[in-house]
Amino acid sequence: MVDFKILISLKLLSLFLLLSLLNLFSRSEGAPSYFFHSCSNSSFFTTNSTYQTNLNLLLSDLSSNSTRLDGFYKTSVGQNPPDVATGLLFCRGDLTPAACKDCISTATKDIQNRCPFDKIVLIWYDVCTLRYTNESDLNNLVPFVNFNTTAENVIEPDRFNGLLASTMKSLEQKAANSQSDKKFATAAVKFTSSVTLYCLVQCTPELSVSGCLTVLESAIGSLPTCCTGKQGGTVALPSSNIRYELYPFFNDTASSIPLPLPRGKTKSSTTIIAIAVPISVAMVLFAIGVCFLRRTSKKYNKFLEPNAGIEITAVESLQFDLVTIETATNKFSDDNKIGKGGFGTVYKGILPNGQEIAVKRLSQSSGQGVGEFKNEFVLVAKLQHRNLVQLLGFCMEGEEKILVYEFVPNKSLDYFLYDPERHGKLDWSKRYKIIGGFARGMLYLHEESRLRIIHCDLKASNVLLDDDMSPKISDFGMAKIFGVDQTQVNTRRVVSTFGYMSPEYVMHGKFPTKSDVYNFGVLILVILSGKKNTSFYQLDGPVDLLSFAWKHWKDGTLLEFFDPTLGDSYSRNEVIRCLQIGLLCVQENPVDRPTMASIVLMLNSSSITLPSPQNPAYFGTEQNMPPVELESDKSKSKSMPLSINQASVTEVYPR
Repeated sequence: MVDFKILISLKLLSLFLLLSLLNLFSRSEGAPSYFFHSCSNSSFFTTNSTYQTNLNLLLSDLSSNSTRLDGFYKTSVGQNPPDVATGLLFCRGDLTPAACKDCISTATKDIQNRCPFDKIVLIWYDVCTLRYTNESDLNNLVPFVNFNTTAENVIEPDRFNGLLASTMKSLEQKAANSQSDKKFATAAVKFTSSVTLYCLVQCTPELSVSGCLTVLESAIGSLPTCCTGKQGGTVALPSSNIRYELYPFFNDTASSIPLPLPRGKTKSSTTIIAIAVPISVAMVLFAIGVCFLRRTSKKYNKFLEPNAGIEITAVESLQFDLVTIETATNKFSDDNKIGKGGFGTVYKGILPNGQEIAVKRLSQSSGQGVGEFKNEFVLVAKLQHRNLVQLLGFCMEGEEKILVYEFVPNKSLDYFLYDPERHGKLDWSKRYKIIGGFARGMLYLHEESRLRIIHCDLKASNVLLDDDMSPKISDFGMAKIFGVDQTQVNTRRVVSTFGYMSPEYVMHGKFPTKSDVYNFGVLILVILSGKKNTSFYQLDGPVDLLSFAWKHWKDGTLLEFFDPTLGDSYSRNEVIRCLQIGLLCVQENPVDRPTMASIVLMLNSSSITLPSPQNPAYFGTEQNMPPVELESDKSKSKSMPLSINQASVTEVYPR
């Protein structure tokens, strides 16, 4: 008699094998997934123009050559700009020629819908990239970088990050020195007995060994910015891409050199092998899967962080009682006071366990209730990045609303930058480190955090410095916690600082992300020159720091702009590149300013040609401000340059 349990098991096994085979084939040959695109929005063509004719010929040529074995092709149609069309295609190294062609075909149709009349475009899919421009050299494109991460976190992030870094470094060398037609490498390494880390790196085949190493180093160097502690991440640059996951996402046989068939092998025997091998692999996967489920069903959740993917519900676990805060700050004594700003006073405190904290005692003008305050606190507390001041907890008793931050020992950038005795401690290596770290922190707030956060008050006093003189951004998310209206893009509730305000904020009260970029540009110029933006009052010379910088840029006297106390400690190329980035950030039209993602790439890759800046906006100082009445002008709590953990305002929008 037939054992129905065995029969059902066999059917289930057959179904599993079929699904496994489908998964094996679809993984490498499935439809490509859109990742990111960029339209320059600066140069357009008209219908039936010479450029459109050349572009159509270019796209047709790219499509015809998308089945090349190396997955890369670059060509031009036409002679001279602005009518020449130059483009390239770049497919991931594990794709078959047919899959590469499908991806490029999809990308071609997609980008023409997304950027129908733009001459300069770039589009990424998960397995291919398409670019074209109206210039002869694709390297003149404004740099782009984009990140994508898997939401879940890992435990033991330090050990995981170490394994990831060493694996990526090994693959970087392997890909750059590859003797094949593809500069492509993959690896699968064990993280735990049941968890494997899968990594992939690739650069365009046209690059030299050193060129490939440079772009891969830029991509790998961006991993801490986007993906620290995450189970998966992707960094895509125009000439390279890297990715890692905790599941196999690539065809691990694609980078192997294909072996010739032994004599006597026929097409039919090849077909048999092609069928038998995946079946064998599927059966092995089935056996491994059974063991894996038995061994890890109880342990899997331990691999994830306790709150991964789950909203924090135990808000009370982050709540301090008022007695603890009063004891830590000696009842908010003046001796413990370290700053005062628009939202309240900041005190240094020491918890019973010896931990130093910064306590921000908020003013009592917030109209929020207890539940709303707690909910907004939880949202901001989840924002964690090495270049952000960490929010540790809160206290809410009676009329008191208090925020507890990590204590940052070296105070703020202005504490060193504007003090004659401490000024010399900021050599170029420290200043360059501060600029880079601050940029990465702002990129996280703008594009990588759960919320899109616009700070609106970036300045030297809001850049705190830790023991290692690494920067930490303070006062982000204050508007969210304090109950400022989050529904209006135009608001007069925001307190900003004279000398840092963008033109669109001064004239219209608007503060898009590009206003933060403007603030960041001013901050770069402040760091480079060692001067306050509000210290220019000459009648016969530049009226603000921006015009001072532009004058030296235009006259070619760049080195005269830099802080003379730097001496010979700086790299000439680095300081000039930073000056150019700073001027790009303060251009009057927000569209002309780069994004924080582009800024990070510009700072990380010296091989990328930067666009030339235009005249900066001249709205920097109080003396030449147009008459605009802001609500903050009426307030008793205007934002002032302070030394540490002061309160200023941040605007936050849900993603």
